[in-house]
Amino acid sequence: MPRKIETADGRAALGAISAADAAGRAPARTDLATATRYLLQLLAEKAPGHTVEVRVPPFGAVQVVEGPRHTRGTPPNVVEMDGATWIAVATGGTAWADAAAAGRIAASGTRSNLTDLLPLRP
Repeated sequence: MPRKIETADGRAALGAISAADAAGRAPARTDLATATRYLLQLLAEKAPGHTVEVRVPPFGAVQVVEGPRHTRGTPPNVVEMDGATWIAVATGGTAWADAAAAGRIAASGTRSNLTDLLPLRP
């Protein structure tokens, strides 16, 4: 089981990313990684299960949503996006539908729409 990211560390990373965005500079990779993993952790806590795999390469992936467990090969329900997009949709900065329409989210499978689970409240 991956190491749990403490709430204070996750919030600090999100704050650092917001500060970098406000200053017009790229966030530190460590902050991006910590914030991404923290938000994936919150999603897994909110919607435990093994039906949908949410991938945010290279930072992490979780399986969420109750239903049939997937054990081999590519899962039937997969969501993939970059870290910046994940942070934006997970925190409500960007709507799921807008990011998907812009091609920033690759989602396949009948249960891969996470609109009802987002935004998270870190």
